[in-house]
Amino acid sequence: MKAAVFYGPNQPLKVEEYPTPKVGPGEALVKVAACGVCHTDMHYLKGVPTFKKPPMILGHEISGTVAEVGEGVTAVKPGDRVLIPAILPCGRCYYCRIGRENICLNLLMVGNHVDGGYAEYIKVPAKDLIPLPSEIPLQEGAIIADAITSPYAAVVRRAELKPGETVAVWGATGGLGLNVVQIASALGGKVIALGRREENLKLAKELGAWETINLKEDKEPVRTVRRLTGGGADVAFDVTGVPQVIEQAFESIKQGGRFIVVGYSDKPITINAGRIMFRELEIRGVMGCRPIDYYGAIELVRSGKIRLLVSHKLPLEQINEAFKLLEEGKVTRAIVTP
Repeated sequence: MKAAVFYGPNQPLKVEEYPTPKVGPGEALVKVAACGVCHTDMHYLKGVPTFKKPPMILGHEISGTVAEVGEGVTAVKPGDRVLIPAILPCGRCYYCRIGRENICLNLLMVGNHVDGGYAEYIKVPAKDLIPLPSEIPLQEGAIIADAITSPYAAVVRRAELKPGETVAVWGATGGLGLNVVQIASALGGKVIALGRREENLKLAKELGAWETINLKEDKEPVRTVRRLTGGGADVAFDVTGVPQVIEQAFESIKQGGRFIVVGYSDKPITINAGRIMFRELEIRGVMGCRPIDYYGAIELVRSGKIRLLVSHKLPLEQINEAFKLLEEGKVTRAIVTP
């Protein structure tokens, strides 16, 4: 099969022939329709190690059709439209048993622990496949597998957002941030979108944001959030992974507020521990989503309450150009098609 192969950091992916996976009992072979291009893959390209040693295939936002099933598989059949979750849980450990499969002790991350979706085919456990309704475009639907489900889990499960609550989304002009904006807005949040790209702040308004703040122009954004909300947001999300912005986002929540960390960083941050205690603040991380979260996220798309924000569609042969566009901040979400 054709695949974009990762040979190690700081070098382009090579589109070449790669062995087509062979299915075993309980497995399914999926013909990839599209795979989203995510900042997580950019981290690997820049040197964050993958668990599976190169050569390997990256990519974890995958849609497609079932091509073949292994022995004992009855839940799906060839031709079924499916999403492949970015996280494959074991189903047996403590965290899986209590319904927190996204932090499974034995989890496999697609495009990290196992080969991913920058290829014509991918093999996965059939139990993990998620049906994709016919109303949702097959290729564009690929981004549901992370760019929408992770924000959905952040807003619904970790933030436990209630209608009417004020929300500050720091980093609202990237793909994940815009999805936090539109999901929080669709569920009744009063959203302030903060970011550095004016054209995407305008898009955030179209997606339901109440107010926008351009971080290039506003030198005191925390004060602005506090003024707009009468003391601070009920909930703030950081979607940047930038330590300085994470600290600002934390400072923007009100007494008793919740701070949700969505963006990844391996750098330390400095926050006031006394403020956490005296004001009973909550800090929560979000790691992907649980299998059950897919159904709520898919329904928001199917019913038209949120949009699939795919700005670029490129053939697999242009995967490196897609990453260049992502690095330059010129996409909301790009997908590649084999």
